[in-house]
Amino acid sequence: MSEADRTMPLSRASLARIEGRNWLIEGAPRDEIPAEGVEPIVAMRIINQEIVLDGIPERNLATFVTTWMEPEAQQVIAENLHRNFIDHAEYPETAEIEQRCIRMLAKLYHAPGETTGARTQGSSEAIMLGALSLKWKWRERREAAGKPTDKPNLVFGGDVHVVWEKFCRYFDVEPRIVPLQEHRYTIGPDDVEPHVDENTIGVAAVLGTTFTGHMDDIVGINDLLVRLKKERSLDVPLHVDGASGGFVWPFLYPDSPWDFRLEQVRSINVSGHKFGLVYPGIGWLIFRETSDLAPDLVFEENYLGKTDATFTLNFSTGSSMVLAQYYNLVRYGRAGYTYIMKNMQENARVLADKLEAMGRFEIIGRGDEQLPLVAFRLAGEENFDEFDIAWQLSAERGWMVPAYTLPPDAQDVTIMRALVKETMSREHVDTLARDIEEACATLARKGGAHPSERAKIVTGPGH
Repeated sequence: MSEADRTMPLSRASLARIEGRNWLIEGAPRDEIPAEGVEPIVAMRIINQEIVLDGIPERNLATFVTTWMEPEAQQVIAENLHRNFIDHAEYPETAEIEQRCIRMLAKLYHAPGETTGARTQGSSEAIMLGALSLKWKWRERREAAGKPTDKPNLVFGGDVHVVWEKFCRYFDVEPRIVPLQEHRYTIGPDDVEPHVDENTIGVAAVLGTTFTGHMDDIVGINDLLVRLKKERSLDVPLHVDGASGGFVWPFLYPDSPWDFRLEQVRSINVSGHKFGLVYPGIGWLIFRETSDLAPDLVFEENYLGKTDATFTLNFSTGSSMVLAQYYNLVRYGRAGYTYIMKNMQENARVLADKLEAMGRFEIIGRGDEQLPLVAFRLAGEENFDEFDIAWQLSAERGWMVPAYTLPPDAQDVTIMRALVKETMSREHVDTLARDIEEACATLARKGGAHPSERAKIVTGPGH
């Protein structure tokens, strides 16, 4: 290259190509793998520039999923991302740590003796597996009695996560969905009883709904099922969907029976990546006894170096979140989890007090056993609604506070919900309350959004 060539000014496009920044003027790859790669820092910058347009996780009060872990936990995660959990022959200690977590959770849930369970990607997979076992065990009972097995049904309330309906559709089970009521957003034994018959594979009850944070009347439903077993010889198991509440009730309400202390509770799922305080995705399925897991659902494989039993829908998956869950269980202990849950509960109480003092809102189910959150709705007539408040908070202050209608037959009820997690300090609570008050004042002056615009900003209850 001549001296003249070396000193010739480079064009903007040439500089962009040399520095790997042509994506700044051409846009990030979208539809096909680029012909040539870029430097690592460029790839990182492309991703960071894209996701900076997302919401701020600390202001996402819709999601139940953990958005912060300690640096030491993050180090454990980072150092084990390459470790495939399913390779038990190669990583036997990792498999042992999974079993430790299962035993610890079984003990936390008052399992009466030897039990079993599984690590899953989250509660959705755990629910699928638990419900499959309900179906298989029901079929065993029916076949032993010489009765048909072609019409299984599953009973649950309209307050459940959508995965329960997915299970029924995917695995050919009739969903018997108990509708909610306009002034009661959980279900109890009187709601369940008309739907139970000899083809019922089980009843699912929720410990901490995503809608209002309350639990179904699990004690009452259990008592109903015990009575049906005695009076009609219907042995219908109860599965507790503790996706959100399984790491809350044992620490906030330790004397409240909802788990294996109840006779008909045969299986429980819980999300480690919610109030278990682990990043996504980790869930757990715990059985009351080993016999509650249908043996036909357990497969043996021997092509990874040893014969192993497997009971999950997924196969290969990382070990990091299993190890992170064990880190939390050891790091916090019962005392630590109790401390964290009570802190969140106290901040939720303060937020509820502040909202109530505004005179605009009704707090839903205050005083009942509940997840650390505040569910609320407008108490009187306004020229705006809850969807308008959610939009105003998001547009003006970056808060993601969902507004949504409840399931049938409470579909005319609109509520908002602010989840109060470990990352939400008292300063955040004060700021959020002030921002809600200012949002309402702004909306009172200008009015709410046009219905067609409001339809674009509806947010669901989160999970």
